[in-house]
Amino acid sequence: MNLNKVFIIGRVTQDPELRTTQTGQQVVSFGVATNRFWTDRNSQEQKKKTEFHNVILWRRLADIASRFLTKGSLVCIEGRIETRSWQGQDGVKRYRTEIIGESMQLGPKGSSGTPSHAESPSEEIPIIKEDAPIAPPPEENEVDIKDIPF
Repeated sequence: MNLNKVFIIGRVTQDPELRTTQTGQQVVSFGVATNRFWTDRNSQEQKKKTEFHNVILWRRLADIASRFLTKGSLVCIEGRIETRSWQGQDGVKRYRTEIIGESMQLGPKGSSGTPSHAESPSEEIPIIKEDAPIAPPPEENEVDIKDIPF
């Protein structure tokens, strides 16, 4: 049995960069920083280590990420790890390990450090899956602001 599954929750390190492939598919790339905290056994000093992850999202997730994520936003990404390689112009083989996102959960409004007055601890944060069907438009033309999950 094999399994390649990763979950990260962290802060976006740069605004997502949206591109379109030659076949018309949208793809976005951005970085996410995650922190690990622990207490040193000998000195009892609090320690922190930050890891930086390269994230790639395709199609609908790419569009949503490009519209709603900015540097500093809190985000949860579920996906798989992929390492790709290429030959550099200098002839050296290069490698890049990336998380290919399959599901994304946006942090609460104002999670980039600017508090929102509409935020509540029990507010549900939507989970957006890449293969989830797009809901049909509502029968009414007016949208209630409470129904918008972002």
